[in-house]
Amino acid sequence: TGILSNWIIPSAYVLSMLVGIPSNAYILAFLRVKIKDKSRATIILYLNLALSDLLLLLSLALRIHYHLNGNHWIFGEVSCRLITALFYGNVYCSSQTIACISVKRYLAVVKPFLYRQLATTSLSIWACLIVWLLFGAAIVPELLVRQSYYISELGVVTCHDILPLDKAPHSLLIPFRLGLVCLGFIVPFFVCIYVHVSVVYHLGQSGCDWKPYIKVSSLVFLIFVVCFLPSGILHITHYICLIVSGNDQMYTYYRAAVCLCCFHSCLDPLLCLLLSRTSSSELHFITLRGPPLTTSAVM
Repeated sequence: TGILSNWIIPSAYVLSMLVGIPSNAYILAFLRVKIKDKSRATIILYLNLALSDLLLLLSLALRIHYHLNGNHWIFGEVSCRLITALFYGNVYCSSQTIACISVKRYLAVVKPFLYRQLATTSLSIWACLIVWLLFGAAIVPELLVRQSYYISELGVVTCHDILPLDKAPHSLLIPFRLGLVCLGFIVPFFVCIYVHVSVVYHLGQSGCDWKPYIKVSSLVFLIFVVCFLPSGILHITHYICLIVSGNDQMYTYYRAAVCLCCFHSCLDPLLCLLLSRTSSSELHFITLRGPPLTTSAVM
């Protein structure tokens, strides 16, 4: 019933939708035309990210009405399950796709000879399929259990916010959701840390001026950390508190932190354009064990 849930969170969702839906739709239309380019492996990953972000942002529309309506859900149980599943599934999907893009950049810079030998387009397609399998694993449990409950003390029907987590089947989902958080948030986070440090180190060892790319790459990594790390930590803390003591006070803070994930979804198109611009110029990367290698549009 507080200002956080009734005004701040829906305002953040509205801002994310106003910025993110047009920009991600543009990226989908723009990159679809470029799919036949030499860098189609990268384009496939960016298309996957834009699609995931767009689905996440579209799922916010009914949630905005829900929060502005005093956290009272009027659209029925089926729509509550669907919106909840799409919301959380696409958050995981976005973070995993960003990790895949980071790994591809790592191979192009740190392992350039291996990168040239790999069928990168096929690997990108398989990576996207694996990401969507994770998406399916994340949404199926949410679709199978009841999500909306009438709270007589407040006279409202909540959607996902208040659940009988001490009773089956919801109690059985807590360890499953904790595992998904680790796989969907923590693993991509550590992958991005390792990739970013390795890429910056190897570029710094080369004899070329990679400062513009390093700055853009660092900005992308910093935004990823700011947007995804708080929600990941709070989500894990929330479930640990539920398992240990049954305390759910961290849930409110987690819901606020999730807004940052939505902001990341509306920033992704800009970040994709920045990375494409820095990697499209012909630059020379000198490996520690070989001659100069031209890496044009491989990031």
